[in-house]
Amino acid sequence: MKKILVLKSSILDNYSHSNKMTDYLVDSWLATNPNDQFTVRDLAKDPVPVLDQATMFAFGKEISMLSDKQKAARALSDELIAELKAHDVIVITAPMYNFSVPAQLKHYIDFIARAGETFSYSESGAVGLLKNKQAIVLTSRGGIHKDQPSDLIVPFLTQFLGFIGITDVQFVLTEGVAYSEDYAQQAHLKAQKELDAIIMAKSTAF
Repeated sequence: MKKILVLKSSILDNYSHSNKMTDYLVDSWLATNPNDQFTVRDLAKDPVPVLDQATMFAFGKEISMLSDKQKAARALSDELIAELKAHDVIVITAPMYNFSVPAQLKHYIDFIARAGETFSYSESGAVGLLKNKQAIVLTSRGGIHKDQPSDLIVPFLTQFLGFIGITDVQFVLTEGVAYSEDYAQQAHLKAQKELDAIIMAKSTAF
């Protein structure tokens, strides 16, 4: 049995193209691997606070030195990191907002990027501590940005996930969803075929 963590970040709920991709992935995955376990965290409905100076200091100090607000932030960070560590596959929805990831996802990233927990420093540089995990990133865009300078999501998430030790990362793009309803539908069908292939490959590997 594999444990899969789904991180939703779209603010559009049922209107979200990335959420539709996620729902398709979950349904198709469970149809193939019914014993696998999914955990869904919706970062839009249950947002992580903005990282501020007090919170940043809370991540590196002794608990006894923290204020109640800092203790709450530290506890949330501990919870998010423990959840991340407990899962084998991480599914991230990352719709493109103004050429980058939603703020909700960035806030989550700020709370899990902690020295000694998800990465450490050595004489040769940073070392990711989350080993033997896989990530699937589902990203939707109104226009076409694949392999273009305007796509800041793929390089950013590749860089960050590698920084914390997750180097097995697959991206599935649904692009041009703002062009027309027909174009969006064709984009989803293309993404679904890619997801089918990923699920099949992972089922065989498992």
